[in-house]
Amino acid sequence: MHDDTALTLGRASRVLRERIIPAVHSASRPLEVAAHELPGEPIPPEEGLRLEFSPYTVGTPWGPAWGTTWFRVRATVPKDWAGRQVEIAVDLGFDTSRTGFQCEALVHRPDGTPLKALNPQSQHATVLDEARGGEKIELFLEAAANPEIHGSRGFVPTWDGDIRTSSTDPLYVTRRMDLAVFEPEVHGLALDVQVLLELAEQLPEGRRRHRILESLDHALDVLDLQDIPGTAAGARTCLVEPLSSPAETSAHTVSAVGHAHIDSAWLWPIRETIRKVARTTTSMAELIDRTDDFLYGMSSAQQYAWIKEHRPRVWQRVRAAVAKGRFLPLGGMWVESDVVMPTGESIVRQFSQGQRFFEREFGIRCKGVWLPDSFGYSPSLPQLMRRSGFEWFFTQKISWNQVNVFPHHTFAWEGIDGSRILSHFPPMDTYNAQLSGEELAKATSQFRESRRASGSIAPVGYGDGGGGTTREMVGRSRRLSGLEGSAVVRWEHPDDFFDRAQEELPDPPVWVGELYLEIHRATLTSQHRTKQGNRRSEHLLIEAELWAATAAVRTGAEYPYAELDELWQLTLLHQFHDILPGTSIAWVHREAQAAYEQIQERAEALISDSLASLVGPGDVPLEANSTPFKQPGLPALAVGAPQQQATPVQLTQLDDGAVELRNDQVAVTITGAGHIRSARDLATGRESVAPGKEAGVLQLHQDFPNKWDAWDVDRFYRNRVTELRDVSSFAAEVTDDGTAVVSVERRFSTSSLVQRLILEPGSRTLRIEQSTDWRETEKFLKVAFPLDVRAEHTAAETQYGFQRRVTHTNTSWEAAKFETSMHRFVLAEEPGFGVALVNDSIYGYDVTRDVHDADITTTVRLSLLRAPRFPDPETDQGVQTHVYGMVIGADVADATKAGIEMNLPRRRISGRSGVSPLVRCTGEGVVISSVKLADDRSGDLIVRVYEALGRRADGTVFVDAPVLSVRDVSLIEDDLDQGVDAEGSVDVTLRPFEVRTLRFTRA
Repeated sequence: MHDDTALTLGRASRVLRERIIPAVHSASRPLEVAAHELPGEPIPPEEGLRLEFSPYTVGTPWGPAWGTTWFRVRATVPKDWAGRQVEIAVDLGFDTSRTGFQCEALVHRPDGTPLKALNPQSQHATVLDEARGGEKIELFLEAAANPEIHGSRGFVPTWDGDIRTSSTDPLYVTRRMDLAVFEPEVHGLALDVQVLLELAEQLPEGRRRHRILESLDHALDVLDLQDIPGTAAGARTCLVEPLSSPAETSAHTVSAVGHAHIDSAWLWPIRETIRKVARTTTSMAELIDRTDDFLYGMSSAQQYAWIKEHRPRVWQRVRAAVAKGRFLPLGGMWVESDVVMPTGESIVRQFSQGQRFFEREFGIRCKGVWLPDSFGYSPSLPQLMRRSGFEWFFTQKISWNQVNVFPHHTFAWEGIDGSRILSHFPPMDTYNAQLSGEELAKATSQFRESRRASGSIAPVGYGDGGGGTTREMVGRSRRLSGLEGSAVVRWEHPDDFFDRAQEELPDPPVWVGELYLEIHRATLTSQHRTKQGNRRSEHLLIEAELWAATAAVRTGAEYPYAELDELWQLTLLHQFHDILPGTSIAWVHREAQAAYEQIQERAEALISDSLASLVGPGDVPLEANSTPFKQPGLPALAVGAPQQQATPVQLTQLDDGAVELRNDQVAVTITGAGHIRSARDLATGRESVAPGKEAGVLQLHQDFPNKWDAWDVDRFYRNRVTELRDVSSFAAEVTDDGTAVVSVERRFSTSSLVQRLILEPGSRTLRIEQSTDWRETEKFLKVAFPLDVRAEHTAAETQYGFQRRVTHTNTSWEAAKFETSMHRFVLAEEPGFGVALVNDSIYGYDVTRDVHDADITTTVRLSLLRAPRFPDPETDQGVQTHVYGMVIGADVADATKAGIEMNLPRRRISGRSGVSPLVRCTGEGVVISSVKLADDRSGDLIVRVYEALGRRADGTVFVDAPVLSVRDVSLIEDDLDQGVDAEGSVDVTLRPFEVRTLRFTRA
């Protein structure tokens, strides 16, 4: 026989696309349409239903950017449609080449009941299952004119990312607003043909493939293209045999779960996310009601909380679907946050706030962490997940790697403390699966654990305004539940998948350390104010809890449970993986700044009130030390009198215009250009700065990545660099308190900056305070420290510890890490000597090794500012502030202490008397992370400690208050043991980087 494969495939594709799918709605009538364009922000649905409407003609432009138009549609069902399923078919002006990211609408009934969303790939809503002739229909469409920020134009700067600068011209033109008859046989035929066609495209040459092609030809021969509804049933009979052929017993199993990855903010503001969630969850509740086995999963307690607060009618539908076991709360987090930059305490609160919400509202605890789209995963995460009670972890983002292919799909992930958690990456490499033939073939062929494991997960549905899972996807799943030549698809809770995976892989392959994402590296730097606001908010809330708990125990002051919860939730929201990384539109980051200002103002008020109740009225000068480290003359976590100043720093003017700053610890030489020529540890005589080099040199790079402007920095950015050596002013002085300050002003391009290099008496840290009036475009600003240290690794702080990264690039895995993450410090160290760089708001750094005559220079550069133009064309423009420092002669303990002290500076207050610490601890490397009252409002005291140096530690935790007992609890404060009697102290033994939470029951 001649090979007609291409002919059949082409025929089936065209008939499906141009004839069958359009015939799913047969008879149709235009709706009577009226509209009301809101002049400003959206309004609640109950108000929208009461608006005055004016006649509207389909084809008329509507919707300025970010505007809302309410459409009222009316119709009378024709008598000859009686008994038929009747739907509205609405095209608001969709770009159907995309799944979301544009206009969308939510359909409401006149009584306010939400019906279904209208999206680019789901332009219908079922109105009547069995219509009666002459029946009146009235519906209301709440349509959002969200602009396409990232559309066919690619990464082109746009001013539409903020309502203050966006276009006021209508963006969309309606194409269709009809009442139509739904043809179930035509819809079934479309799915039959599509499933078999896509399967045939993936199958190898052979009998199965040719039998499918023959059946498709027969079906299309039966189908009358001028009467598709009348001949669809006959055509379908030709496809029964190939659709009934059972799958092989060894077929890969795809555990599907409905999904709609809704970014809590990104190319739209938070207020629009609230509506996106309402639209999507309404559609998913409707799909659940219309199916028997479909399961929909949604993460992020914040998104559920939004529905509860803003859309009570939608909330009713969601609660009912959850109660049926069909709508699945996933992830156990407040939002799908970034998990590289937040502190350990923030990650703990993501888990505790998320799990508390799900348990309170649904009586459910999530068993796994669901983070499909975050930009890399900290090596501290396995311990934090396990110690919060989670059993599994899911993501797919590592499939985006630019260089290296990750070697596993189902594996155990081991963290810095040795904790392991069962993890899974879907081999489909997507969290927006459609259950296409190509996706299923990819899942089968790519799955790396297929020797022992039977299947993988598929999150199925369109996200970010695409509306979630469609009825077409559910229809495909039925046909794929056991189809020869295909993976087997079944709707399944991820918990059940992981239970089976654990049985099939009792000893899974292991990945140790961070899950580094080889793309989106610049998210550690973009939108500096957002990152600075996060860092400051985290530390203020930790401090507020400390003093509020101390005041509650010592003075009986009321502990501000509700306000702390509210402030933590606001902070956690802005750790979402497109807000904290700096990859959202201008509107989002503008609102983030306002949120951080509110958090900081309210947290400062809590701290002030608590300290005032502790120290009492008076005018005695005092200092509050909220760090877990003793300060000169001041215990950790205590309030006391200020220390007397040590010997003032000596400032010496040198002949070449440089100055030397010297205290009893270090001597630093700063050139007339404001750079660090020498930084010596006086005790050892060791020099920190590499021979012939200068540290603290600002370097400006051209920065125009191939795509994903705010997200990416590509390796070639290093090829072009300008060192900022010109100085417009230079001054040095010793202040009244004995501190030496060198002030430097620089101008470059259209920008300028001021630096203050500060050395305090008795300090090993040269502190640099920098204020930059940043006016650059597509530039990257770094500050370089070439160190005379033979460092095989750097140690960069992460949650509750640090991670070591090699400084060489022996393999492609190491070479890909040309920009990496840190928290409060990064340390370059050789045996016996090291230099740490500490900071108040910096997360990115890079390291290089240079060798000259066997002398190794380790250059560490901190990443300060970027200037991408997409999606925010004015990213980081204006005045930006940084504080960073060089700790001379440091080890991990010194770096940890200096980093915490920079982020929790002492407070100067006045009162009657000081305050001894409520909690203290002993033991080298044992650090107190949190002191607070228990979330259950019992009044119990929670103390969290961790081992910070990467070695085993023994210590004792003391509580200076009457206590009855102490017990170990999880990070989210679930009991782990029965507890023991205690009289104010408990001994602790910690493994390297172990985090332990103690609950003290007060007498």
